[in-house]
Amino acid sequence: MTSMGRAKHRGEFLRRWTLIRRSPATFSRREKRDAWPALLPDWAVLALLALMVFPACERRPALRLATTTSVDNSGLLNTLLPAFKKQTGIDVEVLSVGSGKAMQLGLHGDADLLVTHDPAGETAFLKSGKARLYRKIMYNDFLIVGPADDRAHVGAATSAIEAMKRIAQSDAPFVSRGDASGTEAREKLFWKKGGATPPPPRLVETGQGMAATLRVASQLKAYCLTDRATFSQLAHLLALRELSHGDPEFLNTYAVMVIGTSDKSRGSAAVTFAEWISTGAGREMINDFRIRGSRVFNVWPPNRPHHNPDVLPF
Repeated sequence: MTSMGRAKHRGEFLRRWTLIRRSPATFSRREKRDAWPALLPDWAVLALLALMVFPACERRPALRLATTTSVDNSGLLNTLLPAFKKQTGIDVEVLSVGSGKAMQLGLHGDADLLVTHDPAGETAFLKSGKARLYRKIMYNDFLIVGPADDRAHVGAATSAIEAMKRIAQSDAPFVSRGDASGTEAREKLFWKKGGATPPPPRLVETGQGMAATLRVASQLKAYCLTDRATFSQLAHLLALRELSHGDPEFLNTYAVMVIGTSDKSRGSAAVTFAEWISTGAGREMINDFRIRGSRVFNVWPPNRPHHNPDVLPF
């Protein structure tokens, strides 16, 4: 039925309902049956009319955001998403996984948006043609954390590569995420550059996110490569301390990608989120985000290139 037809139908119903309510004795049983709402209490009639005049709108499905666990574990999304919903009315469903898994979800069309921190993986993903939009949004750094006794003497290393090599050549355990995440990708790069990797008995893979991996490292009194944000959120609960940081090799950049889709509504909503987090109000919220008073993410400088995985913030 067309909108004009629906309006005419509602108008006729209202006319007949009004007449029957005013003079019920003048209408036959069939006429009353055809306008049966006239016999209902006023509150029920009003409810029915509201449904007819204001038909229920189909609810927009939530956007599916596949994001690296560090963005989730840090608590940043708990700040961003309620504000985004309030400002736009768009719900966001979070799939908290490693960057590699997030990109797999994007390839298979199981996510509308990705937030990742694996430049090499992002480069490969862009070549697939699945991304409609790519933007760097923020950065922080990786850290090597470990037990206070630091028997591998990581704290004395002068670079990230030397620190990882010291761990590999010691008898100390190292706990890895082992989940194809951006963090594991960087870890493997460090092992390769250092020319040594701990043997399997000392290299423990959790297959889990950053928070869970840090907890295992704490229990085992092991070393671990972590992003700053997640460690800052959990440090007071862990028997681990920061041992190596500051090397440019530790730079950790984050990007948002919008996945191409034939659903124009979802695609438009995904672009809205990407713009909101990269140049809109979300950017300011990232800039203001703190964990126990410390900044853990830096927004991408507005005067720096941001459309390429290999670009740097400075």
